[in-house]
Amino acid sequence: MPRSSQSATIAFPPFAGAVRTLVLANVGVFFAIALLQAFAPRAADALLALAELQPAMVVHGAIWQLVTYSFVHTGILEILFAMLTLWFCGSMLEGAYGARWLRELYFTSAIAGALLAAAIALTGILHLSPDDIGHGAWAGVFGLLVAIALRMGDTEFLLFFVVRIRAKYMVAIYILFYTAVLLKGGDRFGALLQLAGGLAGALYLRFAPRGGLAVGVSERLFGVRNAYYRYKRRRAARKFQVYMGKQGRSVKFDSDGRYIDPDKKKDPTDKRWMN
Repeated sequence: MPRSSQSATIAFPPFAGAVRTLVLANVGVFFAIALLQAFAPRAADALLALAELQPAMVVHGAIWQLVTYSFVHTGILEILFAMLTLWFCGSMLEGAYGARWLRELYFTSAIAGALLAAAIALTGILHLSPDDIGHGAWAGVFGLLVAIALRMGDTEFLLFFVVRIRAKYMVAIYILFYTAVLLKGGDRFGALLQLAGGLAGALYLRFAPRGGLAVGVSERLFGVRNAYYRYKRRRAARKFQVYMGKQGRSVKFDSDGRYIDPDKKKDPTDKRWMN
């Protein structure tokens, strides 16, 4: 998509499609945990221990945490700003590239970012620990922000609803800020999660097929299927040639198993026979 210099406004974008599904899922989980904490605190603590991302538990088989952590929010402002960012940025990307592409980018950023962050935490560098805990949608959301910076970098946003700034500069500031948190102290593991999610989003943009991973896989499967059909056609053609040779007749097929009519010239560019 061409870069745009159009300024963003405070007007809310359409609340629909994959963005609505993701926002409602996050908000629903937030209130479910809040109710559980109010009426059954022990059960809530047990649930959070299972759902939040903890590298030590992932190593011991809790791989579901690579997904569930992204739906866990414990603070009101935390989920408010995360969902507003998901709504605004996700709607822009969904309108440009479609719902399936947006879901793939979001969950690739969240899951691959969590996997990378957990692997780094296991090494113990930068004062990180396998017992660190991470949660929230920001790894997936940061992947969306990086995508906007790379694909729509000249689009202007109102940072904190006050400062007008281009998307690419805003994301650069975020990257520098969370890098400083990672190096100097604070929620190091949370900062690492966001940076890893942004990196995963950038790699998705760089290497995923234009239509998304699902489209790329389906195209590859159709290619394998068509190659198999062509193999069967060539094999049948060879058998028919042998049979006709025993009858004293000669028939010819091309390299793709198509019969060559000796009395008719065929257009070599005609691909109507292909599956």
